[in-house]
Amino acid sequence: MKETVIKSRDNPLAKRARAVRDRKLEGLIFIEGVRLCEEALGASVIIEDVLCTERIASDERGASLLGALSPVCERITFLSDQVFASVSDTKTPQGIICIAKRPRTGPELLVVTDGRVPLMIIMHRVNNPANAGAILRAAEAAGATAAITTDGSTDLFSTKALRGAMGSSFRLPLWTGAGFWEIIEWCAARDIRTVCADVRSKRAHTEIDWTVPRALIVGAEAAGLEQVEVAAADEALRIPMRAPVDSLNVAVASAVILYEAARQRSESAK
Repeated sequence: MKETVIKSRDNPLAKRARAVRDRKLEGLIFIEGVRLCEEALGASVIIEDVLCTERIASDERGASLLGALSPVCERITFLSDQVFASVSDTKTPQGIICIAKRPRTGPELLVVTDGRVPLMIIMHRVNNPANAGAILRAAEAAGATAAITTDGSTDLFSTKALRGAMGSSFRLPLWTGAGFWEIIEWCAARDIRTVCADVRSKRAHTEIDWTVPRALIVGAEAAGLEQVEVAAADEALRIPMRAPVDSLNVAVASAVILYEAARQRSESAK
């Protein structure tokens, strides 16, 4: 590991980091903050570069993280506070950034090998990265086995989505950029019953059998799913709400439904 100190914003490493942050370099992701860097390291994400300030190196937790990163990354580079601020994606930087290889995604990763019944979340045109990250976090917490995003959805490895997921993006098997009808066919071929969230459905989310292989489909924050897409799912559900509330944030709705699935699966396992 070769250590250098960067005091110019025009340094090639600083420029490269900003390009990764702004998603101008394919195949790399921008991971910022102690906790998120720890999660990436623990999930064996391939880390190329570490950019940090002297402040993080003087902190006990930060120093421990740098020590763990040293054997697995190509280099650790120290930046002045001013240069780091020009690279950071947050208003109050903690002082550490990892530039890493974009984790692999695809349908081949979704195969369940630990005996669990498949439970997947499909995000169709969900375009808010904070919502997508929160959905991933809730999905992992509720015991989902995988997550899928369709073409046109937000990037699950953008900085905001990564912060919202807080490490779940690195652990949960993912398939990104899939076609909607491709997913429907893929699930049908594997006897995974699809169920969509639709406010017009007469069945509550508690009336769905979640003990069988399932894939929950949620739509865009504003428009939801088109009628032809609702019709393509095996079943539809709604979350009962007291008036005058008639809708929930997509991440909240996903969490409510996934935890009902977790409850039913826990009960059936007793």
